[in-house]
Amino acid sequence: MTGGFVPRWLAVPAVVGLLFLLVPLTALVARVRGATLWSDVTSPAALSALGLSLGTGAVATVLCAVVGIPLALLIARSPARTAAVLRALVTVPLVLPPMVGGVALLYLFGRTGWFGALGLPFTTPAVVLAQVFVALPFLVLAVEGALRSTGVEFERAAASLGASRVTILRRITLPLAAPGIVAGVVLCFARAIGEFGATALFAGNRPGVTQTMPLAIYTAFNGAGVSQGTAVALSLLLLVTAVAVLLLVRGWRPGVGR
Repeated sequence: MTGGFVPRWLAVPAVVGLLFLLVPLTALVARVRGATLWSDVTSPAALSALGLSLGTGAVATVLCAVVGIPLALLIARSPARTAAVLRALVTVPLVLPPMVGGVALLYLFGRTGWFGALGLPFTTPAVVLAQVFVALPFLVLAVEGALRSTGVEFERAAASLGASRVTILRRITLPLAAPGIVAGVVLCFARAIGEFGATALFAGNRPGVTQTMPLAIYTAFNGAGVSQGTAVALSLLLLVTAVAVLLLVRGWRPGVGR
């Protein structure tokens, strides 16, 4: 353990910041009714929202991996200026309000949009597209960072020995970046199942069709759909999922615990 040379008085604002993050979550956990927790989580509305969130989140994560890993490779192996531009473009959805993403998807796939003939808005596939839009940057940036950290020395050595580009990718590049890929995939999935804003605007809030867990929670606290007890239970479930995701990501990060 290293203490460094940070002034000790900085611990005060640091603890305040930590409490600002933890106390609201503690208040949430305190509102959970243990006697009805199981029935709240297993109610038909809750199970429907949970199943839809997990199913669409899984599909969105697969789609993100299919296009995100190649995009991360492109950024990581591009010249510095090109990589900076591509990285900035990928980061845009992270800094935009999710509602803006929903509006953009509506203008693209809506009735009068460029691909309006597909009829995607307010359907289950629309949920997946909204999740992909907001979750893809998490995967790309995590994988790109891992690829940059591994460098290209091993790839050059393999190429000098006659290995093909595909062999280098399969036997060297991807295995070296595996921890970053796993971290990116897990973070992508967690972000997908927690998506709300873009989903609400682009996919709507139809129970059993587009009502994911965040939408079910929002609906409950506005006096409709599932009970508030179920909303609190689902909130707790999302919290537990987030903690599990962080622990899983930490376990896959190189050098953790050393």
